[in-house]
Amino acid sequence: MRRLRGVNSGSWLTNVSAVLSRLPSTFIRSWSPESDLSRQLFPEAENGNGKLKLENGSRIGVIGSGPAGSFFSHFLLDMTRRFGVDVGLDLYDPRDFAVIGPTGCNMCGGIISESLVQMLAAEGINLPTTVVQRGIDSYMLHTDMGSVRIDTPLHEKRIAAIHRGTGPRDIDAKDIKWFSFDRFLQELAVDKGARLVRDRVDTISWQDGRPRIKTRRGLEQDYDLLAVAVGVNSPSLKLFQDAIPQYQAPQSTKTFICEYKLGPETLEKYLGDSMHVFLLNLPRLEFAAIIPKGEYATLCLLGEDIDKPLIKSFLESPLVRKCLPPEVPPEPPPCHCSPRINTYGAVQPFGDRVVFIGDSGVTRLFKDGIGAAYRTAKAAAETAVFAGISREDFRAHYWPKCREIDVDNKIGKAIFALTRIWQKRPHDLRGIVLMVAKEQADKKRAPHMSMVLWDLFTGSATYREILWRALHPGFLSRLVWNVIVGHVSLIRGKLP
Repeated sequence: MRRLRGVNSGSWLTNVSAVLSRLPSTFIRSWSPESDLSRQLFPEAENGNGKLKLENGSRIGVIGSGPAGSFFSHFLLDMTRRFGVDVGLDLYDPRDFAVIGPTGCNMCGGIISESLVQMLAAEGINLPTTVVQRGIDSYMLHTDMGSVRIDTPLHEKRIAAIHRGTGPRDIDAKDIKWFSFDRFLQELAVDKGARLVRDRVDTISWQDGRPRIKTRRGLEQDYDLLAVAVGVNSPSLKLFQDAIPQYQAPQSTKTFICEYKLGPETLEKYLGDSMHVFLLNLPRLEFAAIIPKGEYATLCLLGEDIDKPLIKSFLESPLVRKCLPPEVPPEPPPCHCSPRINTYGAVQPFGDRVVFIGDSGVTRLFKDGIGAAYRTAKAAAETAVFAGISREDFRAHYWPKCREIDVDNKIGKAIFALTRIWQKRPHDLRGIVLMVAKEQADKKRAPHMSMVLWDLFTGSATYREILWRALHPGFLSRLVWNVIVGHVSLIRGKLP
Protein backbone atom coordinates (compact mmCIF):
# COMPACT_ATOMS: atom_id res chain seq x y z
CA MET A 1 0.00 0.00 0.00
CA ARG A 2 1.44 3.34 -1.04
CA ARG A 3 2.45 5.51 1.86
CA LEU A 4 0.63 8.84 2.00
CA ARG A 5 2.93 11.82 1.71
CA GLY A 6 3.00 14.06 4.78
CA VAL A 7 2.13 11.29 7.25
CA ASN A 8 4.77 10.92 9.94
CA SER A 9 4.84 7.17 10.42
CA GLY A 10 7.58 7.51 13.03
CA SER A 11 5.32 9.15 15.59
CA TRP A 12 4.37 6.63 18.30
CA LEU A 13 1.26 8.60 19.11
CA THR A 14 0.08 8.52 15.49
CA ASN A 15 0.84 4.81 15.19
CA VAL A 16 -1.05 3.92 18.37
CA SER A 17 -4.01 6.06 17.32
CA ALA A 18 -4.07 4.41 13.88
CA VAL A 19 -4.06 0.92 15.46
CA LEU A 20 -6.81 1.80 17.92
CA SER A 21 -8.98 3.27 15.18
CA ARG A 22 -9.06 -0.15 13.52
CA LEU A 23 -10.13 -2.03 16.65
CA PRO A 24 -13.81 -2.76 17.35
CA SER A 25 -15.34 0.08 19.32
CA THR A 26 -16.68 -2.29 22.00
CA PHE A 27 -13.14 -3.61 22.59
CA ILE A 28 -11.72 -0.10 22.83
CA ARG A 29 -14.38 1.04 25.27
CA SER A 30 -13.46 -1.82 27.55
CA TRP A 31 -10.05 -0.21 28.02
CA SER A 32 -9.96 2.25 30.87
CA PRO A 33 -6.99 4.30 32.09
CA GLU A 34 -6.81 1.88 35.04
CA SER A 35 -6.71 -1.34 32.97
CA ASP A 36 -3.58 -3.52 32.88
CA LEU A 37 -3.14 -3.16 29.11
CA SER A 38 -3.61 0.61 29.31
CA ARG A 39 -0.95 0.86 32.02
CA GLN A 40 1.48 -1.10 29.84
CA LEU A 41 0.88 1.15 26.84
CA PHE A 42 0.68 4.43 28.73
CA PRO A 43 2.32 4.11 32.15
CA GLU A 44 2.29 7.87 32.61
CA ALA A 45 -1.53 7.84 32.64
CA GLU A 46 -1.68 5.62 35.72
CA ASN A 47 -3.62 7.02 38.66
CA GLY A 48 -1.83 8.14 41.75
CA ASN A 49 1.41 9.33 40.16
CA GLY A 50 0.62 13.01 40.62
CA LYS A 51 0.71 13.84 36.90
CA LEU A 52 -1.76 16.17 35.28
CA LYS A 53 -4.13 14.14 33.12
CA LEU A 54 -7.66 14.05 31.76
CA GLU A 55 -10.13 11.88 33.63
CA ASN A 56 -13.86 11.43 34.00
CA GLY A 57 -15.49 14.80 34.57
CA SER A 58 -12.58 16.87 33.18
CA ARG A 59 -13.54 20.06 31.38
CA ILE A 60 -11.76 21.30 28.28
CA GLY A 61 -12.06 24.78 26.83
CA VAL A 62 -11.17 25.48 23.19
CA ILE A 63 -10.91 29.10 22.08
CA GLY A 64 -11.43 29.46 18.34
CA SER A 65 -13.45 27.13 16.10
CA GLY A 66 -11.45 27.47 12.91
CA PRO A 67 -9.77 24.35 11.48
CA ALA A 68 -7.30 23.96 14.39
CA GLY A 69 -9.94 24.33 17.12
CA SER A 70 -12.51 22.14 15.38
CA PHE A 71 -9.96 19.43 14.51
CA PHE A 72 -8.69 19.39 18.11
CA SER A 73 -12.23 19.12 19.50
CA HIS A 74 -13.13 16.36 17.05
CA PHE A 75 -10.05 14.25 17.75
CA LEU A 76 -9.98 14.74 21.53
CA LEU A 77 -13.65 13.83 21.97
CA ASP A 78 -13.27 10.84 19.67
CA MET A 79 -10.20 9.53 21.54
CA THR A 80 -11.64 10.01 25.04
CA ARG A 81 -14.87 8.32 23.98
CA ARG A 82 -12.94 5.32 22.69
CA PHE A 83 -11.23 4.97 26.07
CA GLY A 84 -14.43 5.41 28.02
CA VAL A 85 -13.34 8.73 29.55
CA ASP A 86 -16.25 11.15 29.90
CA VAL A 87 -15.15 14.78 29.44
CA GLY A 88 -16.93 18.01 28.62
CA LEU A 89 -15.65 20.35 25.90
CA ASP A 90 -16.70 23.96 25.25
CA LEU A 91 -15.82 25.49 21.88
CA TYR A 92 -15.75 29.30 22.00
CA ASP A 93 -16.13 31.45 18.90
CA PRO A 94 -18.21 34.62 18.39
CA ARG A 95 -18.17 34.19 14.60
CA ASP A 96 -20.95 32.59 12.60
CA PHE A 97 -19.52 30.94 9.49
CA ALA A 98 -22.98 30.86 7.94
CA VAL A 99 -22.94 34.66 7.61
CA ILE A 100 -21.96 36.21 4.28
CA GLY A 101 -18.94 38.49 4.06
CA PRO A 102 -16.14 39.37 6.50
CA THR A 103 -18.13 38.40 9.63
CA GLY A 104 -18.06 34.74 8.66
CA CYS A 105 -14.73 34.73 6.82
CA ASN A 106 -11.40 33.40 8.08
CA MET A 107 -9.23 35.28 5.55
CA CYS A 108 -7.57 32.42 3.69
CA GLY A 109 -6.86 31.47 0.09
CA GLY A 110 -8.91 28.33 0.49
CA ILE A 111 -6.78 25.53 -0.94
CA ILE A 112 -6.72 22.05 0.62
CA SER A 113 -3.62 20.17 -0.52
CA GLU A 114 -3.83 16.68 -1.98
CA SER A 115 -1.92 15.23 0.98
CA LEU A 116 -4.47 16.70 3.40
CA VAL A 117 -7.39 15.45 1.28
CA GLN A 118 -5.89 11.96 1.59
CA MET A 119 -5.28 12.21 5.33
CA LEU A 120 -8.80 13.48 6.02
CA ALA A 121 -10.23 10.62 3.97
CA ALA A 122 -8.16 8.18 6.05
CA GLU A 123 -9.73 9.74 9.17
CA GLY A 124 -13.20 9.15 7.72
CA ILE A 125 -13.63 12.88 6.98
CA ASN A 126 -14.75 13.15 3.37
CA LEU A 127 -15.28 16.65 2.02
CA PRO A 128 -18.81 16.91 0.59
CA THR A 129 -19.58 18.43 -2.80
CA THR A 130 -21.50 21.16 -0.99
CA VAL A 131 -18.17 22.38 0.45
CA VAL A 132 -15.65 21.75 -2.37
CA GLN A 133 -16.34 24.43 -4.97
CA ARG A 134 -13.89 23.16 -7.57
CA GLY A 135 -11.40 20.34 -7.98
CA ILE A 136 -8.00 21.57 -9.16
CA ASP A 137 -6.39 19.21 -11.70
CA SER A 138 -3.41 21.33 -12.79
CA TYR A 139 -1.70 24.64 -12.41
CA MET A 140 -0.42 27.15 -14.89
CA LEU A 141 3.00 28.56 -14.10
CA HIS A 142 3.38 32.11 -15.45
CA THR A 143 6.83 33.70 -15.64
CA ASP A 144 8.41 36.57 -17.56
CA MET A 145 10.07 33.88 -19.71
CA GLY A 146 6.88 32.04 -20.64
CA SER A 147 4.00 30.03 -19.24
CA VAL A 148 3.60 26.28 -18.89
CA ARG A 149 0.85 23.96 -17.67
CA ILE A 150 1.66 21.28 -15.07
CA ASP A 151 -0.86 18.48 -14.63
CA THR A 152 -1.46 16.79 -11.32
CA PRO A 153 0.97 13.85 -11.06
CA LEU A 154 -1.75 11.17 -11.11
CA HIS A 155 -4.19 13.11 -13.33
CA GLU A 156 -6.82 13.35 -10.63
CA LYS A 157 -8.61 16.38 -9.21
CA ARG A 158 -7.23 15.92 -5.74
CA ILE A 159 -6.77 19.55 -4.66
CA ALA A 160 -9.92 21.14 -3.24
CA ALA A 161 -10.78 24.82 -3.61
CA ILE A 162 -13.08 26.04 -0.83
CA HIS A 163 -14.35 29.19 0.87
CA ARG A 164 -13.64 29.40 4.59
CA GLY A 165 -16.87 31.38 5.05
CA THR A 166 -20.19 31.26 3.23
CA GLY A 167 -18.97 33.63 0.54
CA PRO A 168 -17.63 37.11 -0.31
CA ARG A 169 -19.46 40.27 0.66
CA ASP A 170 -21.03 40.78 -2.81
CA ILE A 171 -22.56 37.30 -3.10
CA ASP A 172 -26.34 37.14 -3.46
CA ALA A 173 -27.95 35.00 -0.76
CA LYS A 174 -30.17 33.27 -3.32
CA ASP A 175 -27.11 32.26 -5.34
CA ILE A 176 -25.40 30.39 -2.48
CA LYS A 177 -24.65 26.83 -3.61
CA TRP A 178 -21.79 25.89 -1.29
CA PHE A 179 -21.30 25.84 2.46
CA SER A 180 -18.43 27.16 4.53
CA PHE A 181 -15.51 24.78 5.07
CA ASP A 182 -15.00 26.10 8.61
CA ARG A 183 -18.69 25.58 9.35
CA PHE A 184 -18.38 21.98 8.10
CA LEU A 185 -15.49 21.30 10.51
CA GLN A 186 -17.29 23.08 13.33
CA GLU A 187 -20.31 20.81 12.86
CA LEU A 188 -18.03 17.75 12.94
CA ALA A 189 -16.86 18.83 16.39
CA VAL A 190 -20.39 19.52 17.60
CA ASP A 191 -21.51 16.10 16.33
CA LYS A 192 -18.77 14.55 18.51
CA GLY A 193 -20.18 16.30 21.57
CA ALA A 194 -18.59 19.77 21.65
CA ARG A 195 -20.73 22.55 23.08
CA LEU A 196 -20.51 25.60 20.82
CA VAL A 197 -20.47 28.87 22.75
CA ARG A 198 -20.95 31.93 20.51
CA ASP A 199 -19.23 34.42 22.77
CA ARG A 200 -15.91 36.27 22.81
CA VAL A 201 -13.33 35.49 25.49
CA ASP A 202 -12.32 38.74 27.21
CA THR A 203 -10.00 37.69 30.04
CA ILE A 204 -7.78 34.76 31.00
CA SER A 205 -6.78 34.16 34.62
CA TRP A 206 -5.80 31.31 36.93
CA GLN A 207 -7.79 29.81 39.78
CA ASP A 208 -6.23 27.09 41.96
CA GLY A 209 -3.78 26.22 39.20
CA ARG A 210 -6.47 25.95 36.50
CA PRO A 211 -7.12 28.37 33.64
CA ARG A 212 -10.26 30.46 34.01
CA ILE A 213 -11.89 32.35 31.17
CA LYS A 214 -14.43 35.14 31.27
CA THR A 215 -16.47 36.05 28.21
CA ARG A 216 -17.88 39.35 27.05
CA ARG A 217 -21.35 38.30 28.22
CA GLY A 218 -20.06 37.56 31.71
CA LEU A 219 -19.73 33.76 31.57
CA GLU A 220 -16.93 32.47 33.85
CA GLN A 221 -15.61 28.93 33.71
CA ASP A 222 -12.57 27.01 35.01
CA TYR A 223 -11.00 24.30 32.86
CA ASP A 224 -8.65 21.39 33.33
CA LEU A 225 -7.21 22.04 29.86
CA LEU A 226 -7.33 25.09 27.64
CA ALA A 227 -6.57 24.79 23.90
CA VAL A 228 -5.94 28.08 22.10
CA ALA A 229 -6.66 28.22 18.37
CA VAL A 230 -7.34 31.89 17.73
CA GLY A 231 -4.90 32.61 14.88
CA VAL A 232 -2.48 35.50 14.40
CA ASN A 233 -5.20 37.87 13.14
CA SER A 234 -7.24 37.65 16.33
CA PRO A 235 -6.95 40.42 18.94
CA SER A 236 -7.50 37.71 21.57
CA LEU A 237 -3.91 36.56 21.11
CA LYS A 238 -2.76 39.45 23.33
CA LEU A 239 -4.72 38.02 26.26
CA PHE A 240 -2.49 34.98 26.47
CA GLN A 241 0.79 36.90 26.36
CA ASP A 242 -0.22 38.52 29.65
CA ALA A 243 -1.75 35.43 31.31
CA ILE A 244 0.98 33.00 30.17
CA PRO A 245 4.34 34.84 30.37
CA GLN A 246 6.40 32.04 28.74
CA TYR A 247 4.29 32.27 25.57
CA GLN A 248 5.50 34.56 22.79
CA ALA A 249 3.20 34.95 19.79
CA PRO A 250 4.42 34.00 16.28
CA GLN A 251 6.08 36.58 14.05
CA SER A 252 3.96 37.46 11.04
CA THR A 253 3.80 39.49 7.85
CA LYS A 254 1.00 41.11 5.86
CA THR A 255 -0.49 39.48 2.77
CA PHE A 256 -3.31 40.32 0.35
CA ILE A 257 -6.42 38.34 -0.66
CA CYS A 258 -9.35 39.40 -2.82
CA GLU A 259 -12.34 37.84 -4.58
CA TYR A 260 -13.34 38.55 -8.20
CA LYS A 261 -16.90 37.60 -9.09
CA LEU A 262 -16.60 36.29 -12.64
CA GLY A 263 -19.34 33.69 -13.04
CA PRO A 264 -18.93 30.02 -14.01
CA GLU A 265 -18.65 30.56 -17.79
CA THR A 266 -15.99 33.26 -17.50
CA LEU A 267 -14.07 31.21 -14.94
CA GLU A 268 -14.05 28.22 -17.28
CA LYS A 269 -12.90 30.36 -20.21
CA TYR A 270 -10.03 32.17 -18.49
CA LEU A 271 -8.96 29.86 -15.66
CA GLY A 272 -10.52 26.41 -16.14
CA ASP A 273 -9.67 23.86 -13.45
CA SER A 274 -6.15 25.22 -13.03
CA MET A 275 -4.60 27.21 -10.22
CA HIS A 276 -2.61 30.00 -11.90
CA VAL A 277 0.74 30.65 -10.22
CA PHE A 278 2.93 33.67 -10.94
CA LEU A 279 6.70 33.98 -10.54
CA LEU A 280 7.21 37.66 -11.36
CA ASN A 281 10.27 39.76 -10.68
CA LEU A 282 8.53 42.10 -8.23
CA PRO A 283 10.25 43.14 -4.99
CA ARG A 284 8.99 41.44 -1.83
CA LEU A 285 6.59 39.16 -3.73
CA GLU A 286 7.30 35.51 -2.94
CA PHE A 287 4.28 33.86 -4.45
CA ALA A 288 1.03 34.81 -6.17
CA ALA A 289 -1.89 32.71 -7.34
CA ILE A 290 -5.37 33.00 -8.83
CA ILE A 291 -7.64 30.15 -7.70
CA PRO A 292 -10.99 29.40 -9.41
CA LYS A 293 -13.81 28.39 -7.09
CA GLY A 294 -17.58 28.47 -7.49
CA GLU A 295 -18.38 31.73 -9.26
CA TYR A 296 -15.31 33.53 -7.93
CA ALA A 297 -11.60 33.75 -8.55
CA THR A 298 -9.52 34.19 -5.40
CA LEU A 299 -6.30 36.18 -5.77
CA CYS A 300 -3.57 35.62 -3.15
CA LEU A 301 -0.34 37.60 -2.83
CA LEU A 302 2.20 36.27 -0.34
CA GLY A 303 5.51 37.83 0.55
CA GLU A 304 7.01 40.47 2.78
CA ASP A 305 4.47 43.07 3.94
CA ILE A 306 2.37 43.31 0.77
CA ASP A 307 1.35 46.96 0.28
CA LYS A 308 -0.72 48.99 -2.20
CA PRO A 309 2.12 49.82 -4.65
CA LEU A 310 3.04 46.13 -4.90
CA ILE A 311 -0.60 45.14 -5.38
CA LYS A 312 -0.95 47.75 -8.13
CA SER A 313 2.20 46.56 -9.91
CA PHE A 314 1.00 42.98 -9.84
CA LEU A 315 -2.53 43.71 -11.08
CA GLU A 316 -1.15 45.78 -13.97
CA SER A 317 1.20 43.00 -15.12
CA PRO A 318 0.35 41.77 -18.68
CA LEU A 319 0.61 38.15 -17.51
CA VAL A 320 -2.04 38.78 -14.84
CA ARG A 321 -4.30 40.71 -17.22
CA LYS A 322 -4.37 37.73 -19.61
CA CYS A 323 -5.88 35.56 -16.86
CA LEU A 324 -8.76 37.95 -16.24
CA PRO A 325 -11.46 39.26 -18.62
CA PRO A 326 -10.81 42.73 -20.12
CA GLU A 327 -13.73 44.31 -18.28
CA VAL A 328 -12.15 43.58 -14.89
CA PRO A 329 -10.31 46.75 -13.80
CA PRO A 330 -6.69 46.46 -12.59
CA GLU A 331 -7.62 47.30 -9.02
CA PRO A 332 -8.82 45.34 -5.98
CA PRO A 333 -12.51 44.35 -5.98
CA PRO A 334 -14.86 45.29 -3.10
CA CYS A 335 -14.16 42.06 -1.20
CA HIS A 336 -10.50 42.17 -0.22
CA CYS A 337 -8.41 41.97 2.93
CA SER A 338 -4.82 42.07 4.14
CA PRO A 339 -4.49 39.32 6.76
CA ARG A 340 -1.27 38.45 8.51
CA ILE A 341 0.39 35.04 8.21
CA ASN A 342 3.12 33.41 10.26
CA THR A 343 6.78 33.69 9.32
CA TYR A 344 8.09 32.15 12.57
CA GLY A 345 6.34 29.92 15.09
CA ALA A 346 5.49 30.80 18.68
CA VAL A 347 8.03 30.43 21.48
CA GLN A 348 6.93 27.55 23.75
CA PRO A 349 3.32 27.13 22.61
CA PHE A 350 2.34 25.12 25.70
CA GLY A 351 2.32 25.12 29.48
CA ASP A 352 0.64 23.28 32.34
CA ARG A 353 -2.98 22.78 31.23
CA VAL A 354 -2.52 25.06 28.17
CA VAL A 355 -1.61 24.31 24.55
CA PHE A 356 -1.51 26.58 21.48
CA ILE A 357 -2.41 25.00 18.14
CA GLY A 358 -2.68 26.12 14.53
CA ASP A 359 -1.56 29.67 13.70
CA SER A 360 -1.22 30.62 17.38
CA GLY A 361 1.49 27.94 17.64
CA VAL A 362 3.19 27.07 14.38
CA THR A 363 2.08 26.66 10.76
CA ARG A 364 3.54 25.97 7.32
CA LEU A 365 5.34 28.89 5.68
CA PHE A 366 3.13 30.36 2.92
CA LYS A 367 1.45 26.98 2.25
CA ASP A 368 -0.96 24.40 3.63
CA GLY A 369 -2.01 26.28 6.76
CA ILE A 370 -5.08 24.05 7.07
CA GLY A 371 -2.82 20.99 6.91
CA ALA A 372 -0.63 22.40 9.68
CA ALA A 373 -3.77 23.06 11.75
CA TYR A 374 -4.74 19.40 11.30
CA ARG A 375 -1.29 18.11 12.30
CA THR A 376 -0.83 20.29 15.37
CA ALA A 377 -4.43 19.78 16.55
CA LYS A 378 -4.18 15.99 16.31
CA ALA A 379 -0.75 15.91 17.98
CA ALA A 380 -2.04 18.07 20.86
CA ALA A 381 -5.16 15.93 21.28
CA GLU A 382 -3.12 12.71 21.28
CA THR A 383 -0.76 14.14 23.88
CA ALA A 384 -3.59 15.28 26.14
CA VAL A 385 -5.39 11.92 26.00
CA PHE A 386 -2.51 9.44 25.93
CA ALA A 387 0.26 11.23 27.85
CA GLY A 388 -1.03 14.08 29.99
CA ILE A 389 -1.65 17.80 30.08
CA SER A 390 1.41 19.10 31.90
CA ARG A 391 4.10 21.29 30.40
CA GLU A 392 6.50 18.35 30.28
CA ASP A 393 3.94 16.13 28.56
CA PHE A 394 3.46 18.69 25.82
CA ARG A 395 7.20 19.28 25.60
CA ALA A 396 7.87 15.54 25.14
CA HIS A 397 5.06 14.66 22.74
CA TYR A 398 3.60 17.84 21.18
CA TRP A 399 6.65 20.04 20.84
CA PRO A 400 8.49 17.66 18.45
CA LYS A 401 5.67 18.09 15.89
CA CYS A 402 5.92 21.89 16.22
CA ARG A 403 9.71 21.79 15.86
CA GLU A 404 9.39 19.53 12.83
CA ILE A 405 7.22 22.14 11.11
CA ASP A 406 9.50 24.96 12.26
CA VAL A 407 12.64 23.29 10.90
CA ASP A 408 10.81 22.55 7.66
CA ASN A 409 9.90 26.25 7.39
CA LYS A 410 13.59 27.17 7.60
CA ILE A 411 14.22 24.91 4.62
CA GLY A 412 11.29 26.61 2.90
CA LYS A 413 12.84 30.02 3.43
CA ALA A 414 16.00 28.81 1.68
CA ILE A 415 13.96 27.40 -1.22
CA PHE A 416 12.05 30.66 -1.68
CA ALA A 417 15.33 32.60 -1.54
CA LEU A 418 16.57 30.45 -4.43
CA THR A 419 13.28 31.04 -6.26
CA ARG A 420 13.84 34.81 -5.97
CA ILE A 421 17.26 34.37 -7.58
CA TRP A 422 15.67 32.46 -10.45
CA GLN A 423 13.14 35.25 -10.97
CA LYS A 424 15.98 37.76 -11.45
CA ARG A 425 17.98 35.59 -13.87
CA PRO A 426 16.15 35.24 -17.21
CA HIS A 427 18.32 32.39 -18.54
CA ASP A 428 17.74 30.35 -15.35
CA LEU A 429 14.01 31.00 -15.49
CA ARG A 430 13.91 30.16 -19.18
CA GLY A 431 15.70 26.87 -18.47
CA ILE A 432 13.14 25.95 -15.80
CA VAL A 433 10.24 26.65 -18.18
CA LEU A 434 11.92 24.54 -20.89
CA MET A 435 12.53 21.68 -18.47
CA VAL A 436 8.90 21.62 -17.33
CA ALA A 437 7.58 21.90 -20.89
CA LYS A 438 9.66 18.88 -21.99
CA GLU A 439 8.49 16.83 -19.01
CA GLN A 440 4.84 17.65 -19.68
CA ALA A 441 5.16 16.93 -23.42
CA ASP A 442 6.91 13.57 -22.93
CA LYS A 443 5.20 11.57 -20.18
CA LYS A 444 7.98 8.96 -20.31
CA ARG A 445 10.40 11.49 -18.83
CA ALA A 446 10.82 11.53 -15.08
CA PRO A 447 8.90 14.66 -13.99
CA HIS A 448 11.65 15.99 -11.71
CA MET A 449 11.02 19.72 -12.06
CA SER A 450 7.25 19.29 -12.45
CA MET A 451 7.03 17.44 -9.13
CA VAL A 452 9.24 19.96 -7.33
CA LEU A 453 7.15 22.90 -8.53
CA TRP A 454 3.86 21.09 -7.97
CA ASP A 455 4.68 20.36 -4.35
CA LEU A 456 6.22 23.80 -3.80
CA PHE A 457 3.15 25.69 -4.99
CA THR A 458 0.40 23.39 -3.74
CA GLY A 459 1.84 22.51 -0.33
CA SER A 460 1.34 18.80 -0.97
CA ALA A 461 4.77 17.85 0.42
CA THR A 462 7.09 19.20 3.07
CA TYR A 463 9.90 21.57 2.10
CA ARG A 464 12.33 18.91 3.28
CA GLU A 465 10.90 16.45 0.73
CA ILE A 466 11.05 19.12 -1.98
CA LEU A 467 14.70 19.85 -1.22
CA TRP A 468 15.58 16.14 -1.20
CA ARG A 469 13.88 15.72 -4.57
CA ALA A 470 15.74 18.73 -5.96
CA LEU A 471 19.08 17.18 -4.96
CA HIS A 472 18.45 14.10 -7.12
CA PRO A 473 21.29 13.73 -9.68
CA GLY A 474 18.80 13.40 -12.53
CA PHE A 475 17.12 16.65 -11.51
CA LEU A 476 20.38 18.58 -11.22
CA SER A 477 21.84 17.34 -14.51
CA ARG A 478 18.69 18.13 -16.48
CA LEU A 479 18.36 21.52 -14.81
CA VAL A 480 21.94 22.50 -15.72
CA TRP A 481 21.43 21.35 -19.31
CA ASN A 482 18.14 23.24 -19.74
CA VAL A 483 19.58 26.38 -18.18
CA ILE A 484 22.41 26.25 -20.74
CA VAL A 485 19.88 25.78 -23.56
CA GLY A 486 17.77 28.61 -22.18
CA HIS A 487 20.80 30.88 -22.00
CA VAL A 488 21.73 30.15 -25.64
CA SER A 489 18.16 30.70 -26.83
CA LEU A 490 18.04 34.09 -25.12
CA ILE A 491 21.34 35.12 -26.70
CA ARG A 492 19.93 34.20 -30.11
CA GLY A 493 16.78 36.15 -29.38
CA LYS A 494 14.48 33.13 -29.42
CA LEU A 495 12.00 34.13 -26.77
CA PRO A 496 9.01 31.92 -25.98
